Amino acid sequence: MIKIKSLQQRLALYLILPVAIFLGSTGVLGYIYIRDALLREWQEAAILRLERAAHHLDMRLRTPIQWMESLAQTGGDPRGEEIQEWVLKQLQDQEGVSRVKLTWRQAPAKEGDGSPGSARKKVARVSPPLYFYPEGQGVVGLRSELLDEGGHILGQLEVLIKFDYLMQDLLTSGWMQSHMACLVDETGLYLAHTSPQMEGRHCLGDTRDPLELAMLQAMKEKPFDTILGPGYFPDQVVGFYRLQAAPWAIMLHAQGSQILAPILRFRSYYLASGLLCLAIILVLLRLGVGPLMANVRKMSRKAAQVARGEYGETLPVKSRDEIGQLAHSFNEMVAGLKERDFISNTFGRYVDPEIARELLRRPEASLLGGEKREVVILFADIRDFTPLAETLSPEATIHLVNRFFSQIIQIIQKHGGIIVDFLGDAILAFFDPLDGPLPDTARQALRCALEMQQVMQEVNLPRGEMAFPPLHMGIGLHAGEVVVGNIGSETRAKYGIIGSAVNLAHRIQAQAQGGEVVISEAAYRQAGSGLVVRKDFPARLKGIQEPMTLYVVEDILDAPGGF
Repeated sequence: MIKIKSLQQRLALYLILPVAIFLGSTGVLGYIYIRDALLREWQEAAILRLERAAHHLDMRLRTPIQWMESLAQTGGDPRGEEIQEWVLKQLQDQEGVSRVKLTWRQAPAKEGDGSPGSARKKVARVSPPLYFYPEGQGVVGLRSELLDEGGHILGQLEVLIKFDYLMQDLLTSGWMQSHMACLVDETGLYLAHTSPQMEGRHCLGDTRDPLELAMLQAMKEKPFDTILGPGYFPDQVVGFYRLQAAPWAIMLHAQGSQILAPILRFRSYYLASGLLCLAIILVLLRLGVGPLMANVRKMSRKAAQVARGEYGETLPVKSRDEIGQLAHSFNEMVAGLKERDFISNTFGRYVDPEIARELLRRPEASLLGGEKREVVILFADIRDFTPLAETLSPEATIHLVNRFFSQIIQIIQKHGGIIVDFLGDAILAFFDPLDGPLPDTARQALRCALEMQQVMQEVNLPRGEMAFPPLHMGIGLHAGEVVVGNIGSETRAKYGIIGSAVNLAHRIQAQAQGGEVVISEAAYRQAGSGLVVRKDFPARLKGIQEPMTLYVVEDILDAPGGF
């Protein structure tokens, strides 16, 4: 047992030890919290990065596949052979394609003259590509059969695509920060990688590494996931995401030390700060020993009471020296703690603790503000709904509106739209390009509006015993600058948009007849070519001095290699 021989040792025990315990426990808890937060943030970000990387690879694979499939459209054309030669040349000229090989089989005598040209004229469809991997060539092969209408094989088309092309710029892109990315097939076979340390590796899990085995098992069960390596401080963290165009998965590797680098710095800084704090306390104790110890002991006991939440009476201030000022400051501190606890208790009574903790983890979610951005605004409204609602019971009206919104909401979310508000039988949404091009977003918003009109047929189908008159919807689209962000007050806010472009979109919607999609000239320019416009007409809109040209769009066509 340690014997306390002096007042200085006693003060050191009473003050330094509690401070050290407090700093140590706070450091451990902070370390655990920050570690979990960093790992959770990386896992969420990794899934988004992997999804974009998988989409990136899917798009590069789909282009040659689409050219391969286009051969099926040439069989019945009088100039089929010329078109096929042109398609093959276009396929060969595609970036990343190293070889294109077309082999024709001899057709039976009763079906033709046995020449390749005869077989070419009978191509009716192309089988889905089979993937094969020539050893040592760094390419993936796509093999499809050319079939006639009866399903007989007329020929075989093989295309070799370089893995270097598929994986290029994968790690240098801003959304793919990591030290290594790999491409594996559904069995775990390594197809391509971006790191020299993977040279000589053939299959995921062949080293019996627990992390790789866990990843291989997860790939069989899930479309995407992230897995941490063993230990409280994992050396490796990995994630994967399956592709849609091929039976592959892209894997993202990151080092635990890289992800947790901020917490390592925090641990060093915190330890140095804690030691410095203890050293300062020791110096102050040495300088304060003497006649001041009685007052210090009194304040120490008072501090212990405050630490337990027992504020009690204030300390008496009997002098004007430093000790008196300290006692006065101590009393002010206790008063501040009382006020803080009162606010904390009041907040805790009126807000669910889980919501409060979520706001503390994400303080930006409760901040007001926004920024100006170019977006595409969609406003849709049911035509002549008010007279219809007057003939229905409240239950039937709500049932009808809910059935309408349940279909429309799915379509808007499917096309990446953000729903701002429901205004009775109307809905306001916008499409934000974020860091992408606005024309792509405009075409996506237009596809959404056209699909919304198509789904109205399903909404109008009779269901059960309740029969309603058919609903017709008018939709307006406009592209313009708005303020995007949290709108409202400190007590209640929502993520939305404001600006004159919103009002203009509402007025454009008012020009649409039931079943029409009417877009502004700004949205028309952004959407680009391929729009099937039934008519255009000038319209005078409130707040706009000059007439605006509006367009009634019936369809949107995609050119080859386009959107």
